[in-house]
Amino acid sequence: MKTTKIALAGALAACLLPRLAGATNGMNMEGYGAMALGMGGASMAYDNGTAAMMNNPATLAMMEDGTTLDLALGFLSPQVKSSAGGVTSRSSADLFGGPAFGWARKRDGLLFGVGMYGQGGMGTEYGSDSILSNPANQTPSPGLVNRSEVSVGRVIFPLAYDAGPNLKVGGSLDYVWAGMDLKMAVNGASFLQMAGGTSPMATASGSMVNTFGGMMGGGPGQIGAVNWGYFDFSNHNPYTGQAVGTGYAGKIGFTYKLDGKTTIGATYHSKTRLNDLEAQEATVSFNVDFAGGGPANQTIPVAGRMTVKDFQWPETYGLGVSYEASDKWTLAADYKRINWAAVLKDFKMVFAASGNVGPAAAFNGTSMDVVFFQNWSDQNVVMLGAAYRMTDALTLRAGLNMANNPVPDTYLNALFPATIKNHVTAGFGYAFDKLSHLDLAVSYAPKVTATSGMTGITTSHEQFNGQLVYSRHF
Repeated sequence: MKTTKIALAGALAACLLPRLAGATNGMNMEGYGAMALGMGGASMAYDNGTAAMMNNPATLAMMEDGTTLDLALGFLSPQVKSSAGGVTSRSSADLFGGPAFGWARKRDGLLFGVGMYGQGGMGTEYGSDSILSNPANQTPSPGLVNRSEVSVGRVIFPLAYDAGPNLKVGGSLDYVWAGMDLKMAVNGASFLQMAGGTSPMATASGSMVNTFGGMMGGGPGQIGAVNWGYFDFSNHNPYTGQAVGTGYAGKIGFTYKLDGKTTIGATYHSKTRLNDLEAQEATVSFNVDFAGGGPANQTIPVAGRMTVKDFQWPETYGLGVSYEASDKWTLAADYKRINWAAVLKDFKMVFAASGNVGPAAAFNGTSMDVVFFQNWSDQNVVMLGAAYRMTDALTLRAGLNMANNPVPDTYLNALFPATIKNHVTAGFGYAFDKLSHLDLAVSYAPKVTATSGMTGITTSHEQFNGQLVYSRHF
């Protein structure tokens, strides 16, 4: 059973964008499928292929009878920089790609299928010489790498039904996979504030914190000062994070044709039900100076298991309209609400120490609860798109995707810059014949710059995304 789970998780992860730093609508992708992406992400009320499994599953019922296979490739190219004190560091996580697919069969108005798609995520990587690598401003610098990766994807089983000439309904059951890596340095003074309950950004509590406090004092062999702390659970695997969890979610939707030109659609995506993400091999390190003339700049690595508690993807509501303005022009407008506030009030981790020797052995059997405040806002996304059928074979697309930034400046972390607001998109579709076509779309997110109210670090983020989809109908 364990081998089967690992194989399934690996297969799903292969469809994701590894080390995903492409936070767009928060952590959500701004468009799923090249047709939708080319039209600003709008997808609620027209046939946009099997990517509708990620959009409004009811539009799957608009497909023709028969079997359809979509094979997709995507890329993300984020440009993230952070600066403080006149020094700027650039995240090296700047180009990622991966495949996805969708398969559907429709007969007598009933459609079923399966697909694997990346949902989204976020992340960055700052090297050993970045502004984050030396939290205590030591000489020489400890050269700590700071890295984050959050990736979420789905294996989707949709069902859609053509209920009549005007009404179509659909839904899906989704197997959801999530992975996470983290390498994060914390200034020693900040960690002591966290442990003392006086930090405005996080808290640290539990028996491990109590044990650590008992080791501090002015006598020989006791800890006199804490220079920095370092959370580390990261495997650098391009397909799976060190902390992994699985679960499920679902979608429902409908479309209704008001007249010969106008169709409306709506969908609801449930909040996920993911297990806690667990990293069996994790380390929390402390760099300390011992009191009473003892050694300075000593690092104590404490091994154990890290559990990320109650990480979930939010519920989402979407509605939209498409309008056939002429035999050449199709216009679409969607609204989406992503309820981040319900799932990202806090980021919670529990570390359980075990298997340590030497000075770290004092922590065996203890645990530490860490909570980083997030307080994300719900996100409102408006998507506008147009498609122009230039010839029977060639269709041109363009669109806008506009949203508010859900991340409050107060709690902005340079490792999680999910601050992108708007996108400009374009694309085209080319039909080789009646049974096969190719669709390509690109998206540009202009730079957004924000400064953390806690750390004073200014982070900027801009990004290019793209998707290429080959479709074959049988």
